[in-house]
Amino acid sequence: MDKIRKAEPKDLTRIAEIMVANFRLYFYPFFLNDDYYFGELQVPAVVRRFEDLLDSIWVYDDGVAKGFLYMDGTEIQKLYVEPILHSKGIGEQLLQFAVEQCGADHLWALELNKRAIAFYQRHGFRLTEERKPEDDTDKMLILLRKAEG
Repeated sequence: MDKIRKAEPKDLTRIAEIMVANFRLYFYPFFLNDDYYFGELQVPAVVRRFEDLLDSIWVYDDGVAKGFLYMDGTEIQKLYVEPILHSKGIGEQLLQFAVEQCGADHLWALELNKRAIAFYQRHGFRLTEERKPEDDTDKMLILLRKAEG
């Protein structure tokens, strides 16, 4: 976890690129909203969104930022890795950091995102019965909680 550090202003573009790439690759197929995914969801807009949140963001950096974690208290708000670098242990290290260093104990995942849910389950998070709608959609989010012990 020595490659994880607090995000700095210089990281904002990479953070935004990682998020945009993941959203388009993994969420667009569920929502099929061209206006949002190819109009509103642009790197400069995401940079602006995260500028005031740097105190709650950590990046995985081994010479270049390859993933990031955004925490809100003990909730994992976002955990994304550059898509071409999935399955290289980066997400696992970010998640371990979130739990051990930030006290992460829960997160919301898109119920349709089976890949993400499986990742969190492999790392000690358990599905709950609690669900809520994703903003302005008919899709549901499901709460995952860190298993005790």
